[in-house]
Amino acid sequence: MLKNERHARILEHVSAKGGIDVGELSRLLDVSGATVRRDLQHLSGLNLIRRTHGGAVVGDVGLEAPLQHRAERRRPEKQAIARAAADLVPEGAVVGMTGGSTVTGIARLLAERGPVTIVTNAVNIAAELVLRKDVTLVVVGGYARAESYELVGPIAEKTLADHHTDITFMGVDGISAAHGCTTHDQLEAATDRAFTGSSGRTVVVADHSKVGKVTFAKICPLTDIDDLVTDGAAPADQLAGITETGVRVTTV
Repeated sequence: MLKNERHARILEHVSAKGGIDVGELSRLLDVSGATVRRDLQHLSGLNLIRRTHGGAVVGDVGLEAPLQHRAERRRPEKQAIARAAADLVPEGAVVGMTGGSTVTGIARLLAERGPVTIVTNAVNIAAELVLRKDVTLVVVGGYARAESYELVGPIAEKTLADHHTDITFMGVDGISAAHGCTTHDQLEAATDRAFTGSSGRTVVVADHSKVGKVTFAKICPLTDIDDLVTDGAAPADQLAGITETGVRVTTV
């Protein structure tokens, strides 16, 4: 198991249980206790967890893991979601893309497929696509968020107001029937709203762990989005409630 994947698994277990000890992590990850302790020390240095005697608990700043760690979580589900989402893009479309590991997967698929115009505020997506000869790339500027590699804030919102996209893929930290689409950061939420406002069709891509979840900052109500693409492990009651609002739900 690669180091980033171990770190992602540790963050997932600590987040789900509130805390965990070295022995349990060693058994779950099938690595030595010494390896687990080094991993915990690294994650503690990033303020993602707090070390305790014999283990770790949720960090004081919460658990919005940086993108490089989140990318390793539920990789097969995210890849399947990305493939289904990419199939929604018509030939010659102008495509908006927020940040997120699943949206990054869509970007890679579209770049391989042929000529496409992509408007994004995600610097990691821009870095991957800038040398692709079949991609016309528009990068939205703004304040850089280290956690998500996204450029957010008033500059980004103004740029998006001056552009139109045929379809936008939006990553979220939570989507629920009662509370709509949410994320961890207020500036990011406002920039995501600007993406939806400038797009003819908004598609939320979210694995099952985000369906039914609510986080701090509201992006938009479900009436502002058109589609949700998720995986088959998403809660059935939440999907039913989301569908009732008029959102087309695709499960993979």
